[in-house]
Amino acid sequence: MADEIKRKPIIIGNWKMYKTVGEALELVGALQKALPRLGDIDVGVAPPFTALGAVARQLEGSALLLAAQNCHFEAAGAFTGEIAPPMLKDVGCSHVILGHSERRQFFGDTDELVNKKARAAFAHGLVPVICVGELLAEREAGQTFLVVERQLRAAFAGIDATAARRAVLAYEPVWAIGTGRTATDAQAQEVHAFLRQLVGELYDGSTAAALRIQYGGSVKAENAAGLMAQPDVDGALVGGASLKPEAFLGILEYRRTS
Repeated sequence: MADEIKRKPIIIGNWKMYKTVGEALELVGALQKALPRLGDIDVGVAPPFTALGAVARQLEGSALLLAAQNCHFEAAGAFTGEIAPPMLKDVGCSHVILGHSERRQFFGDTDELVNKKARAAFAHGLVPVICVGELLAEREAGQTFLVVERQLRAAFAGIDATAARRAVLAYEPVWAIGTGRTATDAQAQEVHAFLRQLVGELYDGSTAAALRIQYGGSVKAENAAGLMAQPDVDGALVGGASLKPEAFLGILEYRRTS
């Protein structure tokens, strides 16, 4: 199934709660200079909300994609501190990260809430980057497939095949996020293949073959080539290594070391 459609790799840097506006512009400027040599690959950045507007203005005419790190599921309303999908679209975002393990762990984002946000993102012209992944205890208990299946089924509930194939799925084993531990190439491929098969069961083979699935969890230049060589790994959602131009570019240039 992985070889039925040629999927364009997509690598997104999730900056989390880092970077002032000035620092964000400096980092983006460095990435823009390198883009022409990267080849056929989608590259995106996900700055904090405060930097989205400034980064969007700098990216005008650029191939770099702009993503937000979260959104609310309503288009407007009395939700103090929240950001609505139309606001993200208005500021220049094309993508939004949803269901990241830190959102689930620290802010109570449930499977059902991720689904509501994903449907809202689609409704307002944003591409959701939907994160799934298991805790270390769940992996050690042999529950990895049960966990990611539950998360995926819930996230895509009520979403039709046309929308689903436009989404980006990100497998992020929680035990590998910010820990320095990375799933082996084989571990990543095993879960990605399972997720793609599950999408095929939920929709159809062509949808499964078209959906891009990123790996996230301590991705760095040293392991990017091996991960990206796996038939069902279509990119990476990068955390800490995306905060420094040289580290992120080392990942983006994975084909030079493969």
